[in-house]
Amino acid sequence: MQIELSDEERTVLEGWVRRPKTAQALATRSRIVLACAAGGTNGQVAERVGVSLATVAKWRNRFAADRLEGLSDDPRPGRPRTVSDEKVHEVITRTLEEKPRGGDTHWSSRSMARASGLSQSTVSRMWRAFGLKPHLVETWKLSTDPQFVEKVRDVVGVYLDPPEKAIVLCVDEKSQIQALDRTAPVLPLMPGTPQRMTHDYVRNGTTSLFAALDPTSGSVIAQHYRQHRHQEFLRFLKLIDSSVPKEYDLHLILDNYATHKTPAVKNWLLRRPRFHLHFTPTSASWMNLVERWFAELTNRKLRRSTHRSVVELEADIRKWINAWNKDPKPFIWTKTADQILETLAAYCERINDSGH
Repeated sequence: MQIELSDEERTVLEGWVRRPKTAQALATRSRIVLACAAGGTNGQVAERVGVSLATVAKWRNRFAADRLEGLSDDPRPGRPRTVSDEKVHEVITRTLEEKPRGGDTHWSSRSMARASGLSQSTVSRMWRAFGLKPHLVETWKLSTDPQFVEKVRDVVGVYLDPPEKAIVLCVDEKSQIQALDRTAPVLPLMPGTPQRMTHDYVRNGTTSLFAALDPTSGSVIAQHYRQHRHQEFLRFLKLIDSSVPKEYDLHLILDNYATHKTPAVKNWLLRRPRFHLHFTPTSASWMNLVERWFAELTNRKLRRSTHRSVVELEADIRKWINAWNKDPKPFIWTKTADQILETLAAYCERINDSGH
């Protein structure tokens, strides 16, 4: 069926699409209706908006029957509502666009309840329904590397289509691993009681762990050093060289840390043509899969361990790595370079549309 819009309806729908803080579900429904009004079959609209055919059919029919009101979610069964649409709109708008009095940086359910005259549980239900979590904040950082696109394509290309007769290794160092000992014995896990340890601790020195992860098999070449200068990095490269059969080329995924690019390292690599280095973009360490393995090490070993010396710490980590290498788990990269760049472009567009 053809959708025809009044001037008022078109203005409202376009406003919902442009408004940065419109709920994503409502913005998508508005795009569907506007696309339907522009003409085309459900299949054409679905391809244009990026949704399923069933979704287009649903919101085309809902709008044709109930106009703008049809774009809201169906009421759920239960007792009649006691809060009006206007009150819901007020609370959601204040949450998104205002700050509480008194200098707080964000709303809590209690402060919004006081400001709106509703109960705390009602405010919480509204926030859950609209996917709002004012107490949470996520951090992010955009790479300013002028070669960002080229490096993304290079690194992802090595992950998804590695060269023949070559081994890909993700290399990095986890520096300043502390040997920590709690000031009192750790109390064991018991029924109804989690494991307990004191919040304070004694520092007994630090070590650095250099690691090279083979993402295909999940196995790791690792070595401890007390420092993480270019001298230690060069020693680790020599360890990799001696550990991997000579008939294989080595493609190393690295970050832009200065120790990876010193003249001594470059000269050593020039004499060993089987080494090929692929640098991740600046501020994009998430592209190096060894960081994911370091997270496993932290979560499964370091976070709850206690050590009275650096020697004890290094021995404990070595034991854990040996156990890992007996039953390694591969790390599989799935996203293409185009998917990463499209996601980044969409995020940058959101930032620009937000007015910041």
